[in-house]
Amino acid sequence: MSIKIGVVTVSDRASQGVYEDISGKAIIETLNEYLSTEWEAEYRLVPDEQNLIEETLIELTDRVGCNLIVTTGGTGPAKRDVTPEATENVCHKMMDGFGELMRQVSLQYVPTAILSRQVAGIRESQNSSLIINLPGKPKAIRQCLDAVFPAVPYCIDLIDGYYLETDTSVIEAFRPKK
Repeated sequence: MSIKIGVVTVSDRASQGVYEDISGKAIIETLNEYLSTEWEAEYRLVPDEQNLIEETLIELTDRVGCNLIVTTGGTGPAKRDVTPEATENVCHKMMDGFGELMRQVSLQYVPTAILSRQVAGIRESQNSSLIINLPGKPKAIRQCLDAVFPAVPYCIDLIDGYYLETDTSVIEAFRPKK
């Protein structure tokens, strides 16, 4: 049985077929490099509609059984950017350190990183999930995941999720010594 990880792209134009979703593919490619554990993407492409984003996050946690969901898009200051609000509405615990670190890392590359509102949180249900919002640009996706992913496997351990192993030649997960 392979582990299911939710990958959600939030984009009006990509969901309408105006352009190809390269951001969702960037998440999948990055996770393929990081993980030595067998996994499969539960991919969703949704427009910037808060209720649809919330329904998707709930579905992936509660019905599909994802312990990790990574979103891209909808984290800026524009009126239609509502991914953080949707994430906050479905989560029971917010994990502020993820957003803080991602913005700090992104500021090393672009001054507009202060406009990014990505968040992370835990949805607790029969199956709990860590939900992480990433920016929409593939390069920024990788920079942010490189920064926060070492903590992700242990966070999933703490919410009684599946055991994720990383390819230590690419990225090393931090787990306290027992």
